[in-house]
Amino acid sequence: MKKLFAIFVVLVTLVFFTTVFIVDETEQVVVLAFGKPVKTITKPGLNFKLPAPLQVAVTFDKRLLEYDVPPEEVLSMDKKTLIMDNYVRWRIVDPLLFLQTVQAIPTAKTRLDDIVYSELRQELGIHDMVEIITETRDLIMDKVTAASNEESEKYGIEVVDVRIRRVDLPSENEASIYARMEAERNRKANMFRSEGEEEAQKIRAKTERDKTVILADAYKTSQEIRGAGEARALDIYASSFSKDPKFYEFVRTLETYEKVIDKKTTLVLPGDSKLFKELTQ
Repeated sequence: MKKLFAIFVVLVTLVFFTTVFIVDETEQVVVLAFGKPVKTITKPGLNFKLPAPLQVAVTFDKRLLEYDVPPEEVLSMDKKTLIMDNYVRWRIVDPLLFLQTVQAIPTAKTRLDDIVYSELRQELGIHDMVEIITETRDLIMDKVTAASNEESEKYGIEVVDVRIRRVDLPSENEASIYARMEAERNRKANMFRSEGEEEAQKIRAKTERDKTVILADAYKTSQEIRGAGEARALDIYASSFSKDPKFYEFVRTLETYEKVIDKKTTLVLPGDSKLFKELTQ
């Protein structure tokens, strides 16, 4: 009796572990019955199925996956060969369709490689190399992502993002391309320097012209002020002279002596000199 009970417990345990399974948050499951799909489970939790081999649960990852595409050669519109190293971020959105078409992740990566490379080659072929390696690259990759996603939907795959990790030139023509790029940059730099020097000459010429005009206007104004001052002084002198000619002559004489005589000067004056008369009074 105990032996039969033990066998019963073992059978119940085996049935339980073959019929009950847990779906994790990161997983999605397709239940198959003799190879045919029965149901698709995308929500986490405890689930039941018939014991194997009647039913089998096939699990797929629900998270965002990344595939690093091997570097490939592409040709730009200006006939430049580029070594493109890019990656793809993708997820399984329809596990049943995925199982029916590609079945496993390695096969899905092979399909993605073909799809992305085809779209990448087609899109980059209508752009010059400069556009590919500058800020326009993000717009180009957005178009590649959209086209790749549209093509991969038939496999139950969503392509979330396609991005270029690195762009290199083939070693055999890398030096010549860099030389042409350097020559082009030098040409533009010389053009900018020439335009800058021309603009500087214009600014200097205008500054010199403005300086000459300002100095001429200042000299003219100073001469007018000086002339007006001298005319006013003459008017004052004339008015003073007309009021008392003798006093004016006396003041002018003293001013003249003050300018020509200092402490070291010795004067010998005749007796009838006006200065001698003034000093002896």
